[in-house]
Amino acid sequence: MKQRKPTSRVRTPRSPCPIANTLDILGDKWTLLVVRDLLFLGKRLYGEFMQSGEGIPTNILADRLKRLEETGLVTKEPYQSNPIRHQYRLTRKGAELFPVLREIIRWANKHIPGTSVPPASYLEKFEQRFAATPRKKRTA
Repeated sequence: MKQRKPTSRVRTPRSPCPIANTLDILGDKWTLLVVRDLLFLGKRLYGEFMQSGEGIPTNILADRLKRLEETGLVTKEPYQSNPIRHQYRLTRKGAELFPVLREIIRWANKHIPGTSVPPASYLEKFEQRFAATPRKKRTA
């Protein structure tokens, strides 16, 4: 198995709390929107992310994509060499955030008036895809 090189963003956890550790990766107002765009909207290119309605600043987008790559949620692959440009894809680890995003959608639809409600068939499509993907079993 390929060993990951330590990066400047790999930190010692501040506590053993799984919520705190997850928030260290995903807990700002932009990161889950990038994951949303990858997972639900099929965005892959930097310019596609820039077109999202929330208006993420370019420096923050670059930082979030780098952080997602460093934490193993996204892969970056060149699709053009001159100038070099990359496309981004969720890894299995990143795609496993689907149930989290689904529950955020459900919570927002219930508690925040005016949020858009996706058609049931839309989320079902992703649920089927997620269920069809074999996952590693956790060992205790």
